[in-house]
Amino acid sequence: MSELRANIHPDAKIGDNVTIEPFSTIYGNVEIGDGTWIGPNVTIMDGARIGKNCKIFPGAVISAVPQDLKYAGEDTHAIIGDNTTIRECVTINKGTKDVWKTEVGSNCLLMAYVHVAHDCIVGNNVILANCVNLAGHITIEDNSILEGMVAVQQFLRIGAHSFIAGGSLVRKNVPPYVRAAREPLSYVGINAIGLKRRGFSEDDVKRIEDIYRNIYVLNKVTSKGIEAVKTKIEDSIFKEEIVAFFESSENGVMRGLA
Repeated sequence: MSELRANIHPDAKIGDNVTIEPFSTIYGNVEIGDGTWIGPNVTIMDGARIGKNCKIFPGAVISAVPQDLKYAGEDTHAIIGDNTTIRECVTINKGTKDVWKTEVGSNCLLMAYVHVAHDCIVGNNVILANCVNLAGHITIEDNSILEGMVAVQQFLRIGAHSFIAGGSLVRKNVPPYVRAAREPLSYVGINAIGLKRRGFSEDDVKRIEDIYRNIYVLNKVTSKGIEAVKTKIEDSIFKEEIVAFFESSENGVMRGLA
């Protein structure tokens, strides 16, 4: 571990083979897993829990106090999984007493200038491209990709394997397996290329396409589309997951084809 001119609190728990470059600051209530690299000028504040083999680039700030006026100093955390890369000037705030943590999963890539606000839960294998901004209390499920400059409103949910086009403003929940674009944000097809890259079969992709064709193409009213899926589409794990997503979405789901 290189500690030359780095400011490391003696109470911090640092794993084996961790590199901390000069001018970084590590607070006391911090845990860093084995093999992680902390670049220069990184600030890791109280409550950070960082996994193994992560890479954190210059200017990143992990576990700062939330930008939430209701925060009253409660002991919360910012949790980063294993093998996650956090690029330059990313900010990840700790949680509040709502869920007591902000969490980014394993094998994620957060590109430069991403902001993850308090109480967000980001799954595994998620990519947040440059300047993505997440407000508080957002859930992003596994294998999702948000292109650059996407801004997501608080309390929303983004389903697994979804893809959101650059510059989008996300004001409604985004269901799993879809591509989303335009203004206002709309369904523009399923994420077929991404699904095939992750090992989904042609039959699986077709099943998902059929479900969304009934929801968004054959029916202009989403509730009617969901009823059509329930009665016309054969049972599958995809049908169960997608129907459950729509029926549990308290903040509404993005619109269909314009």
